[in-house]
Amino acid sequence: MKYDIIIIGSGLGGLVCAHILSKAGKSVLILEKETQPGGCLQTYRRNGMTFDTGFHYVGGLEEGQSLYKPFKMLGLTKLPWKRLDEAFDRIRIEEQEFSFMQGYDNFVKTLQTHFPKERKALQQYVSLLKQTEEEQQHLLNSNPTAFFSSLFETGAWQYLTDTFQNSLLINVLSATSLKMELQKESLPLFSFLHGNASFIESSWRLKGGGSLIADSLIQDIRNQGGEIVCQATVEELIEKGRNLVCVRCSDGRLFEGKQFISDVHPAVTCSWIKQSECLRGIYRKRIGSLENTFGMFTVSLVVKPRTIKYFNWNQYIYQEPDVWTFHQKNIPVKGLLICARPPEDGSEYLQQLDLLTPMTWDKLKPWTETHIGHRGESYTEMKRLLADECIRLAEQFIPGLRNSVTQTYVSTPLTYRDYTGTPEGSAYGIRKDYRYPMMTLLSPRTPLPNLLLTGQNLILHGIHGVTLTALFTCAEIVGKEYLWNQLK
Repeated sequence: MKYDIIIIGSGLGGLVCAHILSKAGKSVLILEKETQPGGCLQTYRRNGMTFDTGFHYVGGLEEGQSLYKPFKMLGLTKLPWKRLDEAFDRIRIEEQEFSFMQGYDNFVKTLQTHFPKERKALQQYVSLLKQTEEEQQHLLNSNPTAFFSSLFETGAWQYLTDTFQNSLLINVLSATSLKMELQKESLPLFSFLHGNASFIESSWRLKGGGSLIADSLIQDIRNQGGEIVCQATVEELIEKGRNLVCVRCSDGRLFEGKQFISDVHPAVTCSWIKQSECLRGIYRKRIGSLENTFGMFTVSLVVKPRTIKYFNWNQYIYQEPDVWTFHQKNIPVKGLLICARPPEDGSEYLQQLDLLTPMTWDKLKPWTETHIGHRGESYTEMKRLLADECIRLAEQFIPGLRNSVTQTYVSTPLTYRDYTGTPEGSAYGIRKDYRYPMMTLLSPRTPLPNLLLTGQNLILHGIHGVTLTALFTCAEIVGKEYLWNQLK
């Protein structure tokens, strides 16, 4: 059988593309190298408990907000979403406490009580956040890599230091940004704004794992006639007559298609094309030279029954006011995000807790040539020490936490690399650089006419960004007008 669309990779980007295109009447095949689809949305199971791998919370899901229409189109608004408290992100820097409030007016009102001299600057900042979200309603009317050029060509750190006089306020505004990589020398202003704006609109958790998102999309894709083949490791994309014609998997299976979408890192995608008249060396060199963002060290904890009450917000803790640079060290851990999964039994007590802190690839050099289950005692000891550091810092918020823990599971960027195929276990894809926006922002189009890209490596990352990027990718196939009609 020759498919209309073959999608490689079943992360959120691949699943969203498959959902849209199968609904549009295309014959769609997804190829996934792992035993289950979902990418970083999938959960894993240990001793009767399920744990998230990459999903923790999402923003902009209220009707009329930035993610509502795309999620409604994808059938995801029906999932058991739980809105977080009005003070959805709470921050502790040294001994000082701050809150991010849902709603732009509340956001400004609360912060200006701490920083009254910065009221005007805060209002200007929120105006820019609003502008970013409003403009996203018209994304499909433009070339995605050109649409945000002015914001992509401004550095986030430069903007913050030019706009705000109080260095503590700069740290506070940046403190919830463990959902992106803070790099003074490269992070574009748009990436910073996009990573914060939708959560201020409204913030939500799922009553259950992120796999609920993947499972819903997968069920719809199959109901719409799409196919998903797991344990299908792609080894080659075969070109003929300046177009791709088929995919060859490691077990020798061939799958023919008319158009192809890769939800896999662009450098990995290029490596599958062994011979090409279209994919020139300069393009391969450009893609291969792009740097990746850091990954995350995650400690997933199971807590004793009825010992810690559930808290309906995200807690950020920083030992020192160095939000932009603390990740350059690992021990002692100086910055942490604490997320609680809503109790599924309806009780008021926690069952699970995740602790997250950035981890750069250079910290893992001794084990980069190893694979899961074969990394040695030194790796196990490193994880144990770092997990202990994370728990120590978390105890500033939950005193005596370690005495309430019954099970501990740890993942590193190496874990993500081996399970998802993401180079360097990157949490946010290719590093965007405001100094070189045309080099680091990738279009869904490639030099091969029937090969498109999607996923977090192109323009935007996160649940919100990957969903929008998938719309760009699909627009290349079904057209912008079709998508606008679907989004109404």
